[in-house]
Amino acid sequence: MKIELVGPGRLGLALGYALVKGRAPVRLTYRGRRPSPPTHALFKRHGARYRVGVGRPDPDIDALVLSVSDDHVAEVARVIASEGPAPAGAAAFHLSGVLGSDVLGPLRSVGYSAATLHPLQSVADVDRGAERLRGSYFGVSGDPEATEIGTRLVRLLGGSPLQVPEGGRALYHAAAVLVSNSLPALMAVGKDLLVRAGVPEDQSIPALLPLLEGTVDNLRRMPVQDAITGPITRGDVETVRLHLGAMRGSERMLYRSLGLSILAHFGSGLDPAERVGIEGLLLEDTP
Repeated sequence: MKIELVGPGRLGLALGYALVKGRAPVRLTYRGRRPSPPTHALFKRHGARYRVGVGRPDPDIDALVLSVSDDHVAEVARVIASEGPAPAGAAAFHLSGVLGSDVLGPLRSVGYSAATLHPLQSVADVDRGAERLRGSYFGVSGDPEATEIGTRLVRLLGGSPLQVPEGGRALYHAAAVLVSNSLPALMAVGKDLLVRAGVPEDQSIPALLPLLEGTVDNLRRMPVQDAITGPITRGDVETVRLHLGAMRGSERMLYRSLGLSILAHFGSGLDPAERVGIEGLLLEDTP
């Protein structure tokens, strides 16, 4: 598969490296703003090509992938569309989670089929990100021709295509953000609480990580309703009261918001008096 990627950033490079590391039969060309390619094995050892600037894609490509920030997808699509008709049978993709394929309208108007191709994965750096992309789910939506090519690309990565209706992409991406982006924020709050409790700062994150890993392991092995633990699902009213009394404003707000979600999803088996007591604490303006 001949793939041209516009934007050699973290995600674009991780995607190409995942294909190469998996020995997928691909030819990769990157386009970027800098005069030289990034310093990475893709270009030094694996034959990826690099071109400066956004221009007319090669005439034999199968897939054009816009690996740029959400705010620039439409602009880059317009620039490429102005370069002329699409290569025969080529599909255009962007990697945004929240945008639909309509943002690729300019490319569609010059002959590309268009679809989204969003990895449901956290890519914090290129090399580890490439490892994680292999076997991940990818949110795909758009034209049938493009989704077929996108599905082939996902299969080359050993992944699974996740068909997401165009109208549901905001909810789809919100789910990904809540599950992935919230974890580092929760760890930061947890770290602050431990440090204020008297735990040495350099031990706080290492102490919390096994707890987090244990929860993830539970989620792998059992239904989500069986993986939840803690005082709210046990009906420990006094424990919740002590927690709220020890925390500060924004921490207390976060605890209450998440606690109400825990209660809504997992509190059906509680004694009615315990549920009312916990709910009252979580809805109070002050502890």
